[in-house]
Amino acid sequence: MRDPYEILGLGPGAGNAEIKLAYRKLAKQLHPDTQGASPAQQARFQEVTAAYNQLKDEASRRRFEAERRASAAMRRRPAFEEAHPVSGSQVPPDDIFSELFEGIRSAGKRVFRARGDDQTYRLAVTFLEAANGAKKRVTLAGGRTLELAVPPGIESGKQIRLRGQGGEGHGGAEAGDALVTIDVEAHPYFRREGNDIHLTLPVTLAEAVLGSRIEAPTVAGPVSLSVPAGSNTGTRLRLRGRGLAGEGGKTGDQYVTLSVTLPDAADEALRDFAANWTAGLKFNPRNGFSDS
Repeated sequence: MRDPYEILGLGPGAGNAEIKLAYRKLAKQLHPDTQGASPAQQARFQEVTAAYNQLKDEASRRRFEAERRASAAMRRRPAFEEAHPVSGSQVPPDDIFSELFEGIRSAGKRVFRARGDDQTYRLAVTFLEAANGAKKRVTLAGGRTLELAVPPGIESGKQIRLRGQGGEGHGGAEAGDALVTIDVEAHPYFRREGNDIHLTLPVTLAEAVLGSRIEAPTVAGPVSLSVPAGSNTGTRLRLRGRGLAGEGGKTGDQYVTLSVTLPDAADEALRDFAANWTAGLKFNPRNGFSDS
């Protein structure tokens, strides 16, 4: 095998960080799972992996250095020692040669082992699916489909890890994982802030002035909401525990902001009332609005 430093494009004495960076760069370029990988590319990937295994930690590097020193010593050994070996006694094996053979055995076992790549995917879910949780099917590489459990309260950008569903491992190593990033679609009237839900809800003039009980939507379905008499546009009401599930079992709230809405069709009685409503005509809601 060639010098592992040379295989990784490094000089002797490179440190851990340099070795890891060089290996990751080459492995990404040469990985057999890449489209159109040739036999030569696969062989090169195996060579790079073997070189990394020899140098990836201090113990491995010490074994390699011992092998290199032993090889150099053997090349420098005088020829007459081979022709005229010492007689009468056995020369005990040198520690260097013990490390040499152990290093060769260990490197051989690790040459073809490499964990599979993690593979990334994106999955779009509706606002209500993210709020309440859902079962979704996700299509993985090669056309495989799996059912994915979307947990209640998940946010856009969060990842769900499917262990062992990524790229295939090499040499008996474990497969990588599938990482599914969630994209939550916007809702026409619900809005999320942390674990709280916000909603602007139209009410009639009569409901706001006289007070009433109305139906209000929540992420879990409609509920009955009490509108206090004399409410106005901008009045905010809280529905406790009607938000999203959070950490530690704490659930957010839903906040309902009222918006007084008049009918689109002309209402003569309402117009006559407003025209003769003395208190209403005297009231100016813009007093002080433009003061600097």
